[in-house]
Amino acid sequence: MKKEDWKKIFYQSLTGFFSLALAILLFFAIREIGQIRSSFLWLLGVLKPVIYGGVMAYLLKTPCNFLEKRIASLLPEKHKKRTNGLTVLLVLILTFFIIYLLLSMVIPEMVASTMLLINAVPQKMDEFAGWVTRMLDGNEVLQTYANTAIISLEDKLQVWAKTDLLPTMQGMMGGFADTVGSVVGMLYNLLLGRKTFARQGKAVLYALFKTERADALLGELRFIDKTFVGFFGGKILDSAIVGLICYVFCIIMTFTMGFPNAVLISVIVGVTNVIPYFGPYIGAVPSALLVLISGPVNCIIFIVFIIVLQQFDGNILGPALLADSVGLTGFWVLFSITLFQGFFGFTGILVGVPVFAVIYDIIRRLVAKGLQKHGKTELLEETSASQTATEEAHGQKGKPEENVAKGRERG
Repeated sequence: MKKEDWKKIFYQSLTGFFSLALAILLFFAIREIGQIRSSFLWLLGVLKPVIYGGVMAYLLKTPCNFLEKRIASLLPEKHKKRTNGLTVLLVLILTFFIIYLLLSMVIPEMVASTMLLINAVPQKMDEFAGWVTRMLDGNEVLQTYANTAIISLEDKLQVWAKTDLLPTMQGMMGGFADTVGSVVGMLYNLLLGRKTFARQGKAVLYALFKTERADALLGELRFIDKTFVGFFGGKILDSAIVGLICYVFCIIMTFTMGFPNAVLISVIVGVTNVIPYFGPYIGAVPSALLVLISGPVNCIIFIVFIIVLQQFDGNILGPALLADSVGLTGFWVLFSITLFQGFFGFTGILVGVPVFAVIYDIIRRLVAKGLQKHGKTELLEETSASQTATEEAHGQKGKPEENVAKGRERG
């Protein structure tokens, strides 16, 4: 046999061996999926400080890069090498100072409101029952149903506050203190070495792949970074504006209608608004319960305000701040949240939208490439309007097929 025949047989045998090995590995992985899952969760627990520090460092790298240029322009030439360290230190001080201010305002009100809510539930529910009875005067059937529902709700609220709410708050505060203590050092070192890590990653990329492929992968990573930074930056700004609007409304209603806990309610509404789609509803429930302490009429006013505020946020403010970050329609946003929440829980809710935006963009480009290959480029024109936001986020111009052909080489 010729040498080429032997090589062909060798490669075929090698392919068959690796295929069989992968099949066996997959069989045992499926068989021991429970053990693999517990081992993976254990590993995540061990690496929790690294993961939390990495996430915080990623979110803070943008303000670090922004301030570093400004600080470097102010320092004399001989001290410019200290710019990075000073920038990281300043950003961390500002970050933890803001967190401290929020916690110092929120925690006392949270504790006081929780105790007040537990003690005031019977009286307020009686007042609410009397108000409902007066509103349904003359309709005994509805009054009976309403009174039964109110009694059941009162019992459930008291049990929930004593058995779930207080222990959860204590656990959150203890977990937060432990996490901060273990993450600070990791966060400082990650931010300090962010440029070194970027250079090392780039060097590994070009060492493993050809220049053309490495350029394409680097462009993909830049797009992913731009998508995540744009989404979370816009969402944080959006949530801060929503919280501020809620605070102004609560302050006005405090002087006119006796609304309680303006700061706490505004923080709850603003923080939960970071969660896409479901966040406003999650924040509205505890906030409405806090307002219910001052009376059922105030609670109804607050619920109406929240509905109006979320309509403004969803139709005007949110699109204005996030239009160029993900380029997904409402259906795909809801789909991504549902999908990733099922796989990763609360973390999936937070990151599902930008992750799915990247996946969606990859599929879109593959479809465009396939249509171009089969001579159906006219179908690309029909979908060009829906691609505009994504292409602007890429920094690309021109026809979709031209962008695919360029391999998304972005600077």
